[in-house]
Amino acid sequence: MKLRNSNIQKLDKSVYDVLIIGGGINGAVAAAALSGKGAKVALIEQRDFAGFTSQQSSNLAWGGIKYLENHDYGLVRKLCLSRNHLIENYPSRVKEIRFYSTVEKGCRFHPLFLWLGTWVYWFFGSGFTQIPRWLSRHTVNAEEPVIATGNFYGGFEYSDAYLHDNDSRFVFQFVRTAMDRGCIAANYLESLGASRVQDCWLTQARDVLSGEILEIRSKVLINAAGPFVDVHNRLTGERTEHRHVFSKGIHLIVPRITLNPRILTFFADDGRLFFVIPMGVRTCIGTTDTRVDSPFVEVTEEDRNFVLGNINKRLNLVQPLTKADIISERCGVRPLVAKSEMSDESGGDWLQLSRKHEIDIDAKQAHISVFGGKLTDCVNVGDEISEIVSGMGINLPHPEYKWYGEPHPSVREEYIHQARLMNLDSYTSPEAIESLSSRLWRRYDQQAFELLAEIREDPRQAEILIKGTDYIRCEIRLAKHQEMIIKLEDFLRRRSKIALVVKHADIQQAEGLMEACEILFGDQAREKYDEYFQERSE
Repeated sequence: MKLRNSNIQKLDKSVYDVLIIGGGINGAVAAAALSGKGAKVALIEQRDFAGFTSQQSSNLAWGGIKYLENHDYGLVRKLCLSRNHLIENYPSRVKEIRFYSTVEKGCRFHPLFLWLGTWVYWFFGSGFTQIPRWLSRHTVNAEEPVIATGNFYGGFEYSDAYLHDNDSRFVFQFVRTAMDRGCIAANYLESLGASRVQDCWLTQARDVLSGEILEIRSKVLINAAGPFVDVHNRLTGERTEHRHVFSKGIHLIVPRITLNPRILTFFADDGRLFFVIPMGVRTCIGTTDTRVDSPFVEVTEEDRNFVLGNINKRLNLVQPLTKADIISERCGVRPLVAKSEMSDESGGDWLQLSRKHEIDIDAKQAHISVFGGKLTDCVNVGDEISEIVSGMGINLPHPEYKWYGEPHPSVREEYIHQARLMNLDSYTSPEAIESLSSRLWRRYDQQAFELLAEIREDPRQAEILIKGTDYIRCEIRLAKHQEMIIKLEDFLRRRSKIALVVKHADIQQAEGLMEACEILFGDQAREKYDEYFQERSE
């Protein structure tokens, strides 16, 4: 709480170059880019960082092969290059992964046509990834026997990328980078609206925890509120060319289906793409593109039956998956961009709506609205917003500064050298699927040096603290001071993916969880513990 309270106390003490509303992926990269280039930036989020749409993705950084069907070739080319750029600049966090796709008889596409599409996709990505491969029934049976091939029509394999950790962790790392470069950020701080007075925006904000009201002054206001961009624009009186409509995605987390580190894809019974995505010792299954009217969505009984029915139909499982196998659920909306004049009834062919982002600019009012967007395209969003802000007269002292990416390879080499000297990997848990040195670097990069120092001084800091997870004691200590964790859910669901891969009842009974709460919350440990489990039992 100290870091958050300190930041809140600073927010009304000066005039910021830019105030960003929203701590999802668009707001996070805007803050990281602008602060890295030297602007004086503030960021507020009414929930936790990445606490809404940005915590409900499929964890993929992909070029959008399915957009080829819409002939949106420019978008596919741009996203493929963005995916390549992320793999190059975040080698420990964003990794190439193979997609293993099978097509059944009766599919609206011939498998050879789809296989040709994977080659077009590979060329659009400048041949950066492994080449596509045709899959025969024999090959599928030999390499992935979990796939049912009784109705097999054809198959193919191609590459995209995925996030090794969860999406919300990736978003928070941009927020953390922004704060390291001077950004004043606070979660659980809600914007009540803003007005333009002379050459300054006055934004009223309410501390969700205390109810305190404060006023934040900024030269430029960026509305990056995700699915709530339209709501906030109404509060400020902004009229824009674009608006949002919503697509719902559903994912169920179940026990690991295959040991092979690849993504299985199918066409579901209704023609939508269906994914089977590895998530450490678990598997994420589900689909997207169900149109909804509100950003507030949940997994319904119909959704569960649809996902389980499709997966059981297409896989050779020893026992069919049932609702009892569901460890956790993800359900969120993707804000899609539509023209403001388009009626909800017209839809403009729902699946034909572009998946690219749009940035509406009110230069006279120094106001920016960010619509849509994909995690894959996040670096481009940060760069575009920086260019727009500079065009509004905000001085960016370091316009060419590279604000994204992992530290220089020499920094990682020094970390590896120190880790080897202290034999860090000898502390790796026997149940872990990754060495401790690799995991700490991926999650914390330069901050991992602090963890090495703590372990060197006290080897107990390398012990698993919360049994059934891979989190060690010094990670919890670092999270307390550096990651602005206000509720237990912030840690279990967003800074980590514990709540996704461990059943709720097992988390509650996990040895060491109360000690972790005591580290994170001090005297409020029991209160925060009870708050989390009571909310989920209601």
